[in-house]
Amino acid sequence: MSAEYGLKRGSGWVALLEQKLSLEKIAATVINASISGDTTSGGRSRLPALLSQHQPTLVVIELGGNDALRGLPLALTQDNLSVMTRTAQQAKADVLLLGMQVPPNYGRSYAQAFADMYVQTAKANRAALVPFFLKGIADVPDSLKWFQADRIHPKEEAHPVIMSNVWPAIKKGLQ
Repeated sequence: MSAEYGLKRGSGWVALLEQKLSLEKIAATVINASISGDTTSGGRSRLPALLSQHQPTLVVIELGGNDALRGLPLALTQDNLSVMTRTAQQAKADVLLLGMQVPPNYGRSYAQAFADMYVQTAKANRAALVPFFLKGIADVPDSLKWFQADRIHPKEEAHPVIMSNVWPAIKKGLQ
């Protein structure tokens, strides 16, 4: 979602975040290290070098959805999220996890376990959490209007909603 898949560059929620920071006169540099299609394993392997290079004060982790799409074990996804969270914290960065949910066709039990994974990871590692960053987009009756033809990636029109979902937690994390 953060890599602007299927969108014109500069129209996703991360670009909107940069605009909001500027408007609010908050001196922060945004490094969007997203890679389209990335999994938590990919993020875990890339994070140490990114932390060393950029020395952030806040790390926003928005990963896990592609793990579910690939059928990766929840335990692996949760372990990767936990390791990334602790690695960032050890580098003196606060962490904000952006939780995701899977569609009901994954089964009620799996969907609940997937959503709970973010809550458990945030709680166990004392990280901030936005439980479902697609709230108001993927959980509304007419949700398909917000998504590209793949029914996975939000359209450009959805990104201001994503931004409004994550902004309070990001602003708090930068204070």
